[in-house]
Amino acid sequence: MQKERIYNLLFSSIYPLYLKKVEAKARSKEELDTVIYWLTGYDEQGIQNQMERNTSFETFFAEAPQINPNASKITGLICGYRVEDIDDPLIQKIRYLDKLVDELAKGKKLEKILRT
Repeated sequence: MQKERIYNLLFSSIYPLYLKKVEAKARSKEELDTVIYWLTGYDEQGIQNQMERNTSFETFFAEAPQINPNASKITGLICGYRVEDIDDPLIQKIRYLDKLVDELAKGKKLEKILRT
């Protein structure tokens, strides 16, 4: 099943892909981390711990200190799906993160990405 495959993706294997994507567009690791912190409530040590433990996306989001209450303001298309219309809560959180990384890579200002 496709969902199970996505649930079991390792955050530590996807993070470098996010980083490569944003750095290719002249954005920084610090900006990427800021976006992740905003969405999940993790801090630098929390992210590092998740990567060292090779946690799946399922565990990464299950253990997130707090999903930002403004995450529901993230809208638009990602991978052909409207993020606001995704029924599965975990898939929606993963796609929120994908959408934020895309916005960062497209040069959107951090204040707009963070829905402030």
